[in-house]
Amino acid sequence: MDFMIPVLAVVTFFIAAIFIFMLVRGRSGTKDTGNRDKAFNDAQKRLAQDPKNAEALSTLGEIYFREETWDQAYKTYSALSELDIHGLNLDEFDMAFRFAYSALKLGLTDEALRGFTIARNLKHDNFEVNYNLGALEFQRKNYEKAIALLNQARVLDPDDAPTLRTLGHAYFRMKKNKEAMTYIRKAIDLAPDDKESLFTLAECYYEASQTDQALRIFSHLRGDPVMGANACLISGIIHAQSRHYDKAVTDLELGLRHESIKPDIRMELRYRLATSYLKQNEIGKALGHLREINLENPNYKDVVPLIAKYQELNANKNLQIYLMASSGDFVALCRKIVMSYYPRAKVKITNISVNKNEWADILAEVDTAKWSDIIMFRFIRTQGSVGELIVRDFHSHLKDVKAGKGICIAVGNFTDEAKRYTEARLIDLIEKDRLQAILNSVDAKVAQAAAKK
Repeated sequence: MDFMIPVLAVVTFFIAAIFIFMLVRGRSGTKDTGNRDKAFNDAQKRLAQDPKNAEALSTLGEIYFREETWDQAYKTYSALSELDIHGLNLDEFDMAFRFAYSALKLGLTDEALRGFTIARNLKHDNFEVNYNLGALEFQRKNYEKAIALLNQARVLDPDDAPTLRTLGHAYFRMKKNKEAMTYIRKAIDLAPDDKESLFTLAECYYEASQTDQALRIFSHLRGDPVMGANACLISGIIHAQSRHYDKAVTDLELGLRHESIKPDIRMELRYRLATSYLKQNEIGKALGHLREINLENPNYKDVVPLIAKYQELNANKNLQIYLMASSGDFVALCRKIVMSYYPRAKVKITNISVNKNEWADILAEVDTAKWSDIIMFRFIRTQGSVGELIVRDFHSHLKDVKAGKGICIAVGNFTDEAKRYTEARLIDLIEKDRLQAILNSVDAKVAQAAAKK
């Protein structure tokens, strides 16, 4: 047991040392509290005799500032700023800085800006002054001033995350994406949980057409409760621009499931989702979102004309096919129209040609009880007015194939020039109203013809 004696001695020594340390610390704390109270009371007495006693105000201001009693510190340093302190042993820089910092903590940005400006005129190379002035100029959207001040702060402390962050965001607002990415990356390395900076970095990639990098970040942020809805929106836009409409729909639907969404973001999410559904020919789903937008804001973008257009399409399947279906389905519908266009006629289609997604030309031999001829049909898919140039091209094609007559069918209208051009030529122009009637009846006519056979 003799070996335990040295161990017990060491333990006893440490316990005694800790006790003495705590005792001394307690006495020191009591002494500090006593000194604080004495200084505070002395300053109050002097101010009772002379409300403009600068040294007493300085003592109170220092106590309030150290204890973070910002409202009292601001009032005290505000009163000091109105006094002439030349010849007194007071630090003008400290007073200006503490006035500005207290104002900043109280949200008094104009007063904070004034105080920090005074402090900077007294001392240019103070990090806190340059950073806070830069941050205030950033809030005021004076980005050039902010960048100049923040760069000075960065020289004084190259690894300060808030400085690098605000500097990067200021460059982003100035559309200087390369510089913005440099500083925002550094800020994120120092503060990885800064989701707003991560979102801005993705925006920089997007602006720089580096969409793969942007998508990786936006996809990562989609579930974030604060940045998620915005991330889903931009991710959806990028996927829609690259015609990945299924992925766009996934992004945008996820965005709408977030609980806290700003009204303008929710509106844009619905609009982008509706337009993505339209690209997938999901007209019913698109109309649901368009009507939601219309209830909230009838003047939002082109929602009203879209509703009018697609309500009509939703009620007419053949019109949907004519305007929106694949080229194969469109041509199949045109064949039906040709086969049923002349009642009780024998029709033989001899040639079909498609010009991109703009129109289809179908050549047919038509035999009726009274006449036989070669007829050329042109089905125009593009909406709006059809001009004379397209009709002239159609007429030239008629002569090439030696067709006796042409029938030009449009989902829109023909211009007056186009109509005048066909007045002396064997071309019939079929506009939207007549086309809709044809589309409404074509399936029934094809069924009747099949039944007769």
